[in-house]
Amino acid sequence: MSPCPLATAYPADPTRPSPETLAYSLTLPAALASPALARAATRAVLAAHGLRDIMDAALQAVGELTAAACQFTESPDFYLSLRYRGGAFRVIVYDRHPRHTHPRLTAACDARRRAALRVLACVCRACDGDWGFGESREPGGGTRMWATLPRASAAAYGAEATAVGPVRGVQAHVADGHPALTSAAGDA
Repeated sequence: MSPCPLATAYPADPTRPSPETLAYSLTLPAALASPALARAATRAVLAAHGLRDIMDAALQAVGELTAAACQFTESPDFYLSLRYRGGAFRVIVYDRHPRHTHPRLTAACDARRRAALRVLACVCRACDGDWGFGESREPGGGTRMWATLPRASAAAYGAEATAVGPVRGVQAHVADGHPALTSAAGDA
């Protein structure tokens, strides 16, 4: 029975979180701390929904998109949406930076946003995913940025570098069972 006599009572859903039930939205302040908050929330959501295997790629995508939103938005906040549908993790960020009407301003602004999302482009390419940005279809306008990461390839993100060997210019040394990284110059 509802505490309010006029409200319809909806029982709490007893279903345990699964990848298919992942659907969260947040409004975050356009502040320097927000990308870290978005990553922390995403980490908790992915763990609760059994998607720890895509954590690295997903956190990188969320961090890049939210940092760009903080950089470009012309409002005190931005909107973050996290979804899992059709075997892929989907991140959408809306900021209120309006699309420019002058073609040169549009081209310049798009070039700056594309440059700010270079790392996201690399992550999506490594995960066989997709990304982009464009005019928001939401009321109030602004810009919509998004990334889609298929689970199978996002789960393998970073594994190739580990399987292939150390990062170029960095060597791993194991002494007394403890690995230590040194640069090619031999610095410890």
